[in-house]
Amino acid sequence: MGQKINPLGFRLGTTQSHHSLWFAQPKNYSEGLQEDQKIRNCIKNYVQKNMRISSGVGVEGIARIEIQKRIDLIQVIIYIGFPKFLIESRPRRVEELQMNVQKELHCANRKLNIAITRIANPYGDPNILAEFIAGQLKNRVSFRKAMKKAIELTELANTKGIQVQIAGRIDGKEIARVEWIREGRVPLQTIGAKIDYCSYTVRTIYGVLGIKIWIFVDEE
Repeated sequence: MGQKINPLGFRLGTTQSHHSLWFAQPKNYSEGLQEDQKIRNCIKNYVQKNMRISSGVGVEGIARIEIQKRIDLIQVIIYIGFPKFLIESRPRRVEELQMNVQKELHCANRKLNIAITRIANPYGDPNILAEFIAGQLKNRVSFRKAMKKAIELTELANTKGIQVQIAGRIDGKEIARVEWIREGRVPLQTIGAKIDYCSYTVRTIYGVLGIKIWIFVDEE
């Protein structure tokens, strides 16, 4: 069998950069890592909770959360596809989110700063696309239909290729299987190719399904 590697980790330093930028002594490294995880979970939970109340739409639209840390400052940048939930609906939302994260971290001596950046093509991002497919599968839409719809959405975002894979008890069948579909080119072996990747878990009434998406954005 082919040896599998995470396409993002494989390309670190060439086409991919780190989502967390900070320096720590070896003994404090694990604390910093857990802190990052807390920040990301807190933001995702907050957005999920408020979106369900405000819109009823299933897609959170968070592409990625970048964290930069200095001695006295934590800078968090949220790349989001549909920012109106956070910005337009209530201007105080960002402040509220900031308070929530600060409470979670118990950081009195460090300032927390949250910025929100909008992505131009939300459906060109694998995380947002995976959320879209997960929503469709939860509503019992046929998996093939969901995959094809996702591919149509990415074609509008000017990508060069996409591969979608769903694994698990698809359509509630007794035996778990893997189904995949590819459109365009997805050169996973080429380090110079900028490939966006995400794996996402969705809980359906039949059990857990895994969604993996590779999107070929551009070539260096």
